[in-house]
Amino acid sequence: MSAPKAASLLNNLAQVAVAVGVTGSLLSTSLYTVDGGEQAVLFDRFRGVLDKTFAEGTHLRIPVLQKPFIYDIRTRPHSISSVTGTKDLQMVHLSLRVLYRPEVDKLPSIYKTLGLEYDEKVLPSIGNEVVKAVVAQFNADQLLTERPHVSALVREGLVRRARDFNILLDDVAITHLSYGAEFSKAVEQKQVAQQEAERSKFVVAKAEQERRAAIVRAEGESESARLISEATAKAGTGLIELRRIEAAREIAATLSRSPNIAYLPSANNMLIGLPNLPASR
Repeated sequence: MSAPKAASLLNNLAQVAVAVGVTGSLLSTSLYTVDGGEQAVLFDRFRGVLDKTFAEGTHLRIPVLQKPFIYDIRTRPHSISSVTGTKDLQMVHLSLRVLYRPEVDKLPSIYKTLGLEYDEKVLPSIGNEVVKAVVAQFNADQLLTERPHVSALVREGLVRRARDFNILLDDVAITHLSYGAEFSKAVEQKQVAQQEAERSKFVVAKAEQERRAAIVRAEGESESARLISEATAKAGTGLIELRRIEAAREIAATLSRSPNIAYLPSANNMLIGLPNLPASR
C-alpha cells in the first residue's frame, strides 16, 4: 500500500473515531435516569421549569439547554424541636417526629418556590409556629394529662400548614416533652407539700380515733362503776369481799406459776425441812 493511501485510511479512521466519540458523548449527555422512588423536574433555558414531571426510568434531554432536578418522593422522617411557653408561663422543651413527602403533581411549583431543600426551609418554621400556638392553650400539667389531645391539635395544625407548601404529612408524633428547672422544682415542692398534708391528715385522724377510744373507755368505766355501786347498794359489802377473794385467787395462781417466788413459814423458822436439834447445854 502506498504512503498516500495509508495516510488517507488513517485520516478516515480518525474522523470516524471522532464522530463516534462525539455521538457517544452527545448520547450520554442527552440521557438521564430517574431511580425508583424519585421524580424529576426539567429546567429548560428557554421555557423555564416545565410543568410536567418525569417518573422512574431513562429520559431524553437537550444537552446544555435542559437540566433535570431529581426529587425523592418517598416518605422520610424529620425531627423538629421547640422551646415555648405554656398558658401558665412555664417553659417546656418539646420534640416532634414528622413523616413527610412532597406532593408529586406540585413538584415544579415546589422547585420554583423552594428549591431542592424544601423540607429544611419549611418544616422547622411551621413546626415551631404550630407548637407554640398549641402549647400556649394549655397549662404545664395539662400537657401530660391531655397529651393525646395536644398531639392531635399539633398534627392537625401541621398538616394544614404543610399543605400550603405542597408537602404531605403521613404522621406527626410527640417524641419528647420536658419542663424547665423552675417548674420541676415547683412540682417537687408540691409533691412534698402533698405528702406533708397527707401525713397531717393521718395524725389528725389517729388523734381523733384515740380520743373516741378514750371516750368509749371512760364511758365503759363509768358504766362499770355505776353498776358496781348499784350492786353494792343492794347486796352490801358482800360483792366487794367476793371481788377481793377473786383478785387474791388470781394473784396466788400467778405467783404459784413463777419460779422466782419462795414461800416462808409464818413462825420465822428458816430451817425448813431439818429435824429438831437438841438445845445446847
